[in-house]
Amino acid sequence: MSYLLIVNLIWSFSFSLIGQYLAGQVDSDFAVLARVAVAALIFLPFTVWRGLPVRLAAGFWLAGALQFGITYLCLYRSFSVLTVPEVLLFTVLTPIYVTLIEDALERRFNRWALFAAAVAVGGGILIRWQPLAGDFLWGFVLLQIANATFAAGQVLCRHLLLRHPVELPLYRFFGHFFLGALVLVLPSFLIFGNPDKLPVTAIQWGVLLWMGLFATALGLFWWVKGSVRVDAGTLAVMNELHVPLGLLVNLLIWNRDADLAKIALGGSVILLSLGISRLGRRPVPAAA
Repeated sequence: MSYLLIVNLIWSFSFSLIGQYLAGQVDSDFAVLARVAVAALIFLPFTVWRGLPVRLAAGFWLAGALQFGITYLCLYRSFSVLTVPEVLLFTVLTPIYVTLIEDALERRFNRWALFAAAVAVGGGILIRWQPLAGDFLWGFVLLQIANATFAAGQVLCRHLLLRHPVELPLYRFFGHFFLGALVLVLPSFLIFGNPDKLPVTAIQWGVLLWMGLFATALGLFWWVKGSVRVDAGTLAVMNELHVPLGLLVNLLIWNRDADLAKIALGGSVILLSLGISRLGRRPVPAAA
C-alpha cells in the first residue's frame, strides 16, 4: 500500500500545478503529449522487445491507451463545458468502476468491495460537492468515460501481472504502457492541438517536466506496482484518497479557500472505507 500512498501524494500536488500554471495557458493536447513523451523516454532505454509474452506486451499497450490516452484526452476536454467544481465532483466515481470491472474479469461479485468503494465515493462527494449549473450533461459523459478507462487500465495491468508472471522486473517492460498511450495522444495533438498555445515560460516547461517525470512516469509505474500488492477493494478505495490530499495541498501552498470541516469529514469516511474493504478481502496471489 505504500506505493499507492506515495502516488496519491504526488498526484495531489499535480492538481494544483496544473491549475496554477497550465490550465487555460498551455494547449491541453500538448500537455498530455509532453507527459507521455517524457515518461516514454525514461523507460524506453530499459524496455525489452523480445522474449516477453505477447499477451503481456499487447495488454500493456492497451492499458496505456486506456489509462492515460483516453482518460486524459477526455478529462482535459471536459473543462470546456464544466466548471472546476463540477469536474472535481464527477471524478469521484472511479472506485465504483474499479470494483465493477475487477468483478467482471473475475466473474464474481464482491459485495464488500463494492460497498467500500461506494463509501469512498460518498467521502469524495462530501468533500467536493458543489451545486451544479448550466449544461453539464456532455461533461458528465466525458468524465465517466475518463473514469471508466482509468479504472479499466489499472485493473487490466493488475490482471496481466498476476496472470502472466515473468522473471523480468516491471521497469524492463513498462515502456510498452507509454507507447500504447502515445498511439492516441500524438495523433490527437496533430489533429486537434493548437500550436499557438505551446509553453512559453521556464516555469511552464518545468511543470511539464515534473509532471512527465514524477506524476506520469514514476507515478503510474508505482501505481501499477502497488496494485498487485493489495486486494481489488483496497485499490478501488485508494483511487479516492487524492481528494482530501489535493485540497489540503492547494490550501497550504496557494492558500485557496477550503472547508476544513468538509475535508476532515470526507477524509474520515474515505479512511473508514479502507477498513470496510478488508471485510471481503481475498488473498493477493503469490505472483504479486
